[in-house]
Amino acid sequence: NSIWVSTDHDEIEKVAKQFGAQVHRRSPEVSQDSSTSLEAIREFLNHHHEVDIVGNIQATSPCLHPSDLIKVADLIQKEGFDSVFSVVRRHQFRWSEVKKGENKMTEPQNLNPAKRYRRQDWPGELYENGSFYFAKRHLIEKGYLQGGKMAYYEMRAEHSVDIDIDIDWPIAEQRVLSFGYFGKEPLKEVKLLVCSVDGCLTNGRIYVTEDQKEMVSYDYRDIVGIDLLKKRGIEVRLISERDCSKTLSAMQLGCVAKVSATNKLQVLEDWQKDRGLSWKEVAYLGNEESDVECLKKVGMSGVPADACTVAQKAAGYICKSNGGCGAVREFAEHIFLLLEKVNSARKQ
Repeated sequence: NSIWVSTDHDEIEKVAKQFGAQVHRRSPEVSQDSSTSLEAIREFLNHHHEVDIVGNIQATSPCLHPSDLIKVADLIQKEGFDSVFSVVRRHQFRWSEVKKGENKMTEPQNLNPAKRYRRQDWPGELYENGSFYFAKRHLIEKGYLQGGKMAYYEMRAEHSVDIDIDIDWPIAEQRVLSFGYFGKEPLKEVKLLVCSVDGCLTNGRIYVTEDQKEMVSYDYRDIVGIDLLKKRGIEVRLISERDCSKTLSAMQLGCVAKVSATNKLQVLEDWQKDRGLSWKEVAYLGNEESDVECLKKVGMSGVPADACTVAQKAAGYICKSNGGCGAVREFAEHIFLLLEKVNSARKQ
């Protein structure tokens, strides 16, 4: 009936409202590092007596699909369950832990080693995956997210993504591109990548010789990335606020370029219209404040790891590589993952 984002952060509130959600401002008391989701939900209910059922969706599970949530809501609203939570089936053999200094052996927990079977022939076990917890008000007010007439909802393994530690993040990104939900509108292939020269294709440094000639450095991996994009049918165009035409000529990239661009967004809009593309078919790699509006406009946006803070906030993808050190190649690989997602959707 209503969609809320619970936060104590101004930027998160702004983004939530841009996407049509309502915002509940958390109090400092339930915004600590040690605060639980249950504490935040109970505070929310104290301010919203009209709410009878809460579906708590975890932000750390980015592959959750709307169809799953609709089915879970039906379990509570139509089938009378008091609480429903998400699980995933895992095929992992468990053994008892032996702590250091203990004089005992480990024991099997869910298998018989004498009759060990193949894991793919075993039905597996159900584990909570943390994607969501639905519960009625009366349970939450008693301090429970699970209780009463309970049911679990088994999610598909490919949709069960939990970001818990840093190493989970790159895995989650790949899973989202392969299995994530991108809305009802069909995915579009990226057909044009616009890349800022200084700070993306180069590291932003300008070397000046004694005879006042300028030199810049670039990474050969980025040149390979541009070539790979072209081979996949994606045009690459370059943009710069300064006149770097001699530098681009020397690099022999064979790309359309606009130098001395005082209004990057206007250039980008002209190119988009000239090619007859939708914004979802355009990607942009930038790194400066002057790139922010362009990053917000396109369907796929990225910045190098050393981009300025405002550019990082506006981008959908932050590279692990710095500008001039492989960021273009890395962003190209990110685009290729999206293309795989598009092709997979078409086959389905």
